[in-house]
Amino acid sequence: MAFGNEPAAEAMLKRVSYYRMSGYWYPLLADRERHIFKSGVTFEQAAMLYDFDSNLRHLVMSYIEQIEVAVRTQMAYIMSNVTDGFWFEDSSLFSNINLHAKTLQNISDEYNRSDEQFVKAFKRKYSDPLPPSWMTLEITSFGTMSILYQQLQPGLPKRNVAAAFGVSDTVFVSWLHTLVYVRNICAHHARLWNRVFGIRPLMPRHPRHPFITLPTSGTQRVYFVLAIIRYILNNIDPRNTFVTELKTLLSKFPTVNPAAMGFPQGWNNEPLWI
Repeated sequence: MAFGNEPAAEAMLKRVSYYRMSGYWYPLLADRERHIFKSGVTFEQAAMLYDFDSNLRHLVMSYIEQIEVAVRTQMAYIMSNVTDGFWFEDSSLFSNINLHAKTLQNISDEYNRSDEQFVKAFKRKYSDPLPPSWMTLEITSFGTMSILYQQLQPGLPKRNVAAAFGVSDTVFVSWLHTLVYVRNICAHHARLWNRVFGIRPLMPRHPRHPFITLPTSGTQRVYFVLAIIRYILNNIDPRNTFVTELKTLLSKFPTVNPAAMGFPQGWNNEPLWI
């Protein structure tokens, strides 16, 4: 590996460990067993991949945050109209009593750890163990909220929550799980760019709006996640600028191969990306 600017490389390796950087020069190896690089490889190429990945994580994280807030909103609104604001405490609405009890305990733990002012005010004024869902879901983690939705009994309320995001409840369970998984990757600053995910989100059979087409085998790379984000955003905020920001990022790093992220040939001609 050649170094175009050794002082800059040394400064970067003081900020970013050698081990972390090795994940970005791994694709640049000609012999991965003996760690021999391809001819002409530079440290700056690996640094560029690191910078691209960092930018990609920030983009994905910011839009998953918007989706998370929307999920909280729709779950609280739709489910509260089914019974009342404390629907999440009603075990009859859930498919497994034991799992529901465990999830409710997780919610209670998150509530008791919270230092939000609205939580402190509620505790001073009321004796209820938990506030109504429009408050409780605000301090419930995305992962716990995903599990709470997954455990809901099949039926119209569960379908209505998913319908707010343009898919069936079965697909929405899969997509929420995927978004939580990817959010955790981003939150821990782990590599996202060329990662092969350990989970496979479901492809909607009859999407209500344009979605992507994929080979039968699908993809366990970030392209599918980007498509999920775009599709959901089109349902909750049609004026979103996600595609513009994504294409700007790709054009800023023209040497990054989109195929490493699962992008198929001609992807930007699909209606979802227009």
